[in-house]
Amino acid sequence: MRRVRLVTLMSALAATLLAGCGLVSSSGTYHDASLPGGERPLDGARLVVTSKSFTEGVLLGKITATYLAAAGASVTDLTGAPGSASSRQAQLNGDADVLWEYTGTGWVNYHNETETIADPQELWQRVHDIEKRDYDLEWLAPANFNDTYAFAASTPTADRLGVRSLSDVAALPVADRTFCVDDEFFSRSDGFIPMLAKYGIPYNDPNGVPAGNVTRMDAGVVYTATAKSDPCHFGMVYTTDGRVKNLNLRVLDDDKKFFLPYSGTAVVRGAVIEANPQLRPLLGTISERLTDDLMRELNGRVDIDGEDPADVAYDWLKSENLIE
Repeated sequence: MRRVRLVTLMSALAATLLAGCGLVSSSGTYHDASLPGGERPLDGARLVVTSKSFTEGVLLGKITATYLAAAGASVTDLTGAPGSASSRQAQLNGDADVLWEYTGTGWVNYHNETETIADPQELWQRVHDIEKRDYDLEWLAPANFNDTYAFAASTPTADRLGVRSLSDVAALPVADRTFCVDDEFFSRSDGFIPMLAKYGIPYNDPNGVPAGNVTRMDAGVVYTATAKSDPCHFGMVYTTDGRVKNLNLRVLDDDKKFFLPYSGTAVVRGAVIEANPQLRPLLGTISERLTDDLMRELNGRVDIDGEDPADVAYDWLKSENLIE
């Protein structure tokens, strides 16, 4: 039954690719490699690695598939599952074994929690405990990157206005408090309007942020508009997006800790990690090397330079001397 479900899932992914759904890389592609010294701590293990379909998710999946295969596992690559639900459901069904997730996604999307927990470690622990108890999923120690919401400005604009934090933005004259956001973030219960209230500059208030100071646009256009400071000084971004570096944007400090942490975390089915305890140190070796700056660089190589995620994953693992 597991094989039948896997074949069905892989066929569905292939069909999605043929339909032009915008996945950045097909499933089943990663480079062969070996660990330094030829060690094979996962020899005999059979693992299915999945991922979400956006660039960072696919990159993390390719890094994981390449590294675990180098460690001796027989890896089935199901990276690029369309939508969060596809990859998660595959893991819940037992059709996939390893998936990179985000603590904020687990807290809000999977468990419908509304409490904002600003401390990344506390949030991870809360999600870890729920997931282990209810689903026997092991959320390993989180990586050192946080792909959360943020606001950014072009570096020249930030320097001219003297802003490094959202509190600095709140202290600007009303005319300089101009924002670009997408419709989804504008409407979220944990999005734009509550954020302005947190910083004491309420929306549609002449002494806060008048409605005319806010431009709603497609999320992708926000980055270029922010880089040009036209029509806004400050745009909503994701902290590990490659365009932050490419467009020389400065991410502003969320000094009042409004945004929920979205720490990247490798998630493994409990039965799988129990059978293969070597997964814990192997995935930890990857996690401890991942930072915001690194993810911006790797994401940029795919989204801006047009490189294949499998190539970027392989090159990075080699540069870290994790494979040969």
